Amino acid sequence: MLKQDDLQNVTNQAGEKTAVILPIYEFEELLEDLQDLASVAERRNDESISHDELLAELKRDGI
Repeated sequence: MLKQDDLQNVTNQAGEKTAVILPIYEFEELLEDLQDLASVAERRNDESISHDELLAELKRDGI
């Protein structure tokens, strides 16, 4: 979880925040979350099946 203490702010000469520096592990987690959301959006209109149907399909396929 990202905490305010983990962030560093970059400011301009007027003291206005212009950017944020965050630890690389937090950046990588944000990228992973973004990729997950993109996958969900791509599959939004895909047909879904019930859990029982999935189990039956896997059993039928020998998995």
